[in-house]
Amino acid sequence: MMMIKCQQVVKRFASKTVLDKVDLEIKPGEFFGLVGMNGCGKSTLIKTVLDLIGIDGGSISIQGRSHRMVSSRENIAYLPDRFSPPAHLRGRDFIQYMLRLHGSDRDQQRIDDILDGLELDKSVMQESVNKLSKGMTQKLGLASCLLSGKSLLILDEPMSGLDPRARVLFKKQLAKLKQQGATVFFSSHVLADVEEMADTMAVLHNSRIYFSGSPESFKQRYQGENVEQAYMNCIENKVA
Repeated sequence: MMMIKCQQVVKRFASKTVLDKVDLEIKPGEFFGLVGMNGCGKSTLIKTVLDLIGIDGGSISIQGRSHRMVSSRENIAYLPDRFSPPAHLRGRDFIQYMLRLHGSDRDQQRIDDILDGLELDKSVMQESVNKLSKGMTQKLGLASCLLSGKSLLILDEPMSGLDPRARVLFKKQLAKLKQQGATVFFSSHVLADVEEMADTMAVLHNSRIYFSGSPESFKQRYQGENVEQAYMNCIENKVA
């Protein structure tokens, strides 16, 4: 059974078709990277999966259940592309709030391990969220997902605003999740990250899925030494 299955999904905003008969399958335990240019519809596709945006055609299922069923989403932790936690909370209060929301009873040692792994120290966690930098705020959102205990993480541009060191630290945390069998569906316009982390990737361009498969097969099909080069060949139709 697929963790997520999109079949012929259509989404329109007024007269503009953003998703045009999109098919996508994400297997359990898979790291799946969705790539495309800014504004291509990556966030829209993610929000349709989560039923935050209604679809105009096709179907979406999560672990065999319609995505419209609230129960289908009970095992998902989601980080939006424009993450903005409640400004009145301190960092530590936000984490505790999210743990309760996710129904997770992580012990303090596990919480400390994740926070230390992302270099969110205790002084930072005492600050009001509105005083944190974009990078620190992003780390806070990532920490809440990593601590959620959910088996499916949906992360929209998860490394947005992170400096190079923070990116490395987050990737280490994801590697631990992978060993535990978690499924991660993430979007990114940083193709090097997708090449490094994704088991499977999909290219969303001009409202359609141009490719879905492993980064290695993508490079072979579109004759690129790396995913970036193959991506340019793909969207510019240099290779059939």
